[in-house]
Amino acid sequence: MSKLRLATVWLGGCSGCHMSLLDIDEWLIELAGQVDLVYSPLVDAKEYPTGVDLVLVEGAVANQDHLRMIREVRERSKLLISFGDCAVTGNVTALRNVLGTAAPILQMVYAERADIQPQLPYEPGIVPVLLDRVEPVHAIVPVDLYLPGCPPPAARIRALLEQLLAGVAPQLVGREMIKFG
Repeated sequence: MSKLRLATVWLGGCSGCHMSLLDIDEWLIELAGQVDLVYSPLVDAKEYPTGVDLVLVEGAVANQDHLRMIREVRERSKLLISFGDCAVTGNVTALRNVLGTAAPILQMVYAERADIQPQLPYEPGIVPVLLDRVEPVHAIVPVDLYLPGCPPPAARIRALLEQLLAGVAPQLVGREMIKFG
């Protein structure tokens, strides 16, 4: 039997969901026996591959790089899981939405309130262009499953992955398995 092709993606977020994934501790060794990790910030893959069976997407869509990436991820993945509160709702990353569009926010942060060398961060090819609004993943592409939490606890991540690896439809029930925050 071939291994499941697993990927993890980090968009606009703090990486706390990936840190929580690592908190699975010794079960990671068992997981590694059942999956091939084909793309992740935890490995050195430069391009998102085709034929991914399962992807955990952390973070909200906040800039043009995220937008291109999430569309590519959706196109190349069978099962997309919105991984953590930023991916599910926008959460902390989307707090900038109440301040308006990208241009006035950049002006305020990098020009008006800078102590030294006030300038906007426009360097083509280096700094991704901010979107006017931060969006949760499902606002951009279809999502198959949601795994809330800021970050989702390791036990919740493990429970979801165990069910998917067993080939059953995930059933996360009870407050500890579905609460936000």
